[in-house]
Amino acid sequence: MFLRRAFFGWLGPAAIVLPVWLAVGWAVFGGGGWGTLGLVVVVPVSAVALAIVALLVRVRPAVRAERAASWIDVGVIGAWHASIIGIGFYGASATIFGVLAILLGVAAFWVAVWQLVTDGARRVQATMNEFERLAAQQTGAAGLRPDSSGGTTGRRPPFDDGDGDGDVIIVPEVRD
Repeated sequence: MFLRRAFFGWLGPAAIVLPVWLAVGWAVFGGGGWGTLGLVVVVPVSAVALAIVALLVRVRPAVRAERAASWIDVGVIGAWHASIIGIGFYGASATIFGVLAILLGVAAFWVAVWQLVTDGARRVQATMNEFERLAAQQTGAAGLRPDSSGGTTGRRPPFDDGDGDGDVIIVPEVRD
C-alpha cells in the first residue's frame, strides 16, 4: 500500500519533473542543434500527456477513496516514466527508449480510461442495487401483486397503481 500511495503522490509532480528532466538531460548529456528543435516539441507534448494520464488516474473513485493508485497503474505508468527517464540520458539507446515511451504512453492512457470506465460502471451498479433494495424494502408487502398461479410476485410494473388493470393516464399540460 505504501508503494501505491507514494506512486499516487508522484503522478502530479511527474507531469513537470519528467519533461524538465528531458531538457536538463539534453543540456548535460549533449545533443546537436537540430535536436533542440525536436526538444521544443517533445517537452510540452510529454507534459500534457503526463498530466492527462495523471488526471485520469486521480479522478477514479476507487483511487480517490484509497488515496493510492492501482497496481496496474504502478506497472504501466511506472514503466512509462522509467522509459522517459531513459530517454533523458540521450545515449545510444535513446531511440529505443523513445519508441518504448510512445507505446507505453498510449498504453497508459487507454489503461487509465479503461479503469475509469469500469470503476464508474461498478459504482453505478452498486448504487442501482442499493436503490432497488431500498425501494423493495420501502414497498414491503404492498409491492406484491398477484400472478397467474394465485400466488404473488415480488415486483410490480413501473406504472401499476395496484388495481390490476395496468392503465397509464397521461395528462398533457399546456403553458402560455
